[in-house]
This record gives sequence, structure tokens and C-alpha cells, in this order.
Amino acid sequence: MGGRLLLLLATLGAAGLASAQGAGPAASAAGIYTCTDDNGRRLTSDRPIPACVGKEQRELNRDGSLRRIVPPTLSAEERAEREATERRMALVRAAQADAVRRDRNLVARFPDEAAHRKAREAALDTVRVAMKTTEQRKLELAAERKPLNEEAEFYKGKNLPAKLRQQIDANDAAVDAQRDAVSNQEAELVRINKLYDEELARLRKLWGGAQPGSLPVAAPAAAVSRAAASAAR
Repeated sequence: MGGRLLLLLATLGAAGLASAQGAGPAASAAGIYTCTDDNGRRLTSDRPIPACVGKEQRELNRDGSLRRIVPPTLSAEERAEREATERRMALVRAAQADAVRRDRNLVARFPDEAAHRKAREAALDTVRVAMKTTEQRKLELAAERKPLNEEAEFYKGKNLPAKLRQQIDANDAAVDAQRDAVSNQEAELVRINKLYDEELARLRKLWGGAQPGSLPVAAPAAAVSRAAASAAR
């Protein structure tokens, strides 16, 4: 009888020890939360502390070492502000990446000044051809106007026939249009040279070792080409 009792006690003791050992890791896994509330009181709990929801909380291990810092819960306005800030930062990063890409493409397109000079001349030639066409059209209009003026001499002091008046007015309008075209084309030559000058200054820095994306934005040659094409029309 005594032997059976001793055996039973030993079995229960072993089961209790096993149970305690099994519960130990789970118990030790729980953290301890601590913070200081608005009144300056230091609060401690085994779970996040509601009174400190808007404050930073420290989660400690059982030995008192820091496990992590729990950031404060943001209000709707604070969340909106953070999201707006993150969007702005994303835009800045995207703009920087775009600047780097543009500079790399620029250097790849123009490895030296000769290549850039050739592109400049091509853009200028497009406008120069358009200017020659305009000048030729002005000569044609002048030739068309001569017989109209001679015919109009017969009607000095009188009203011109409707058809002749229409022809003269149309010629005047065409001449004015060509005069405007010449003015625009001359301005376009100046603009193209300015853009390529700025681009060349940028390229010289990049050729000299400046990091892509580290320089102020210069007008891309593509924009110059489009402007030249527009002037040609």
C-alpha cells in the first residue's frame, strides 16, 4: 500500500513538472508594456496600454530588456498628413529617378560635342528650310500682286471691282501671314540655339564626371526637335 502511494505521488509530481515546463515559454513570451501618460504617471501592463494609445509605448522582455518600441496610434488627420508626406516623398524620388534617366539618355545620345553640334545643325536646318520656303512664297506673292496693282491703276478715284478688291485683299492677307511666319521662324532660331546652349553646358558637366540627376533640369533635345518641326509648318 505504501509503495503504491509513493508511486502515485511520483507520477503526479512528474506530470506537474512537465506542465510547468510546457507553460514556461508561453508565459515568458508575453511582453511588458510601459509608458508615461499625460499626467506624468508611469504605467505598466502585460498588453498595450489604452491610456497611452496616442503615445509611444515600450514593450519589454521579462528580463527588462527592450523588445520593441510601439509607435503611437495616429489620428485621422495625422494619418492623412503622413500619407501626404509619403506621396510627396514618392514624387521627389520619382523626379530624381527621371532626372537620372534623362541624363543617362542624354549622354548616350550625345557622347561628344561633335554629335551634339550635328543635332543642333539638324534642328536649325529644319527652320532654315522653312524660312527659304517662306521667302520664296513672298516672291510669288509679289509677282502675283504686280498685275493686280497695274489693273487697279485703271480705277484710280473709282471703286474697284469686287473681284479685283477680293484678289488684292487676299494677297495682302497672304503677305501678312508670310511676314508673321518669318518673324516666328527667326525667333525659333534664337530659341533653338538657346536650348542647345543650355543642353551643351549640361553635357559638358556630365562628360566631366558630374553624376546623372545632380544638375538642374535642361530642356531635352526632343523638345527642340518638336519646336523646329512646328516652325517648319
